[in-house]
Amino acid sequence: QVQLVESGGGLVQAGGSLRLSCAASGRSFSAYFMGWFRQDPGKEREFVAAISRSDSSTNYADSVKGRFTISRDNAKNTLYLQMNSLKPEDTAVYYCAANLAYGPIPDPQFWRYWGQGTQVTVSS
Repeated sequence: QVQLVESGGGLVQAGGSLRLSCAASGRSFSAYFMGWFRQDPGKEREFVAAISRSDSSTNYADSVKGRFTISRDNAKNTLYLQMNSLKPEDTAVYYCAANLAYGPIPDPQFWRYWGQGTQVTVSS
């Protein structure tokens, strides 16, 4: 199994940028598909982005396409989410997720391993 710890959240003004990190430990990081989700209180967990094992393929939610970039460094066992042009509606707790198999990546039920989350707040 793999353990995931997010960092990099915080308070930022609209139009600003943040970079989230997700440090992985345990079984080989490069064996996992990785993803980012976010959740507001009272709402369902929402898919943000995902990346293949080798960094060769990425997927994004329409709401973040062109503003967010997912990447990974398998040598450092770390997943990243670069968030630019942030909007107040991006405010949420952001979670990284991992799974060994490929599947319906926008579905939170597909992902087996989760971090504890990091808060991102975008002020208007």
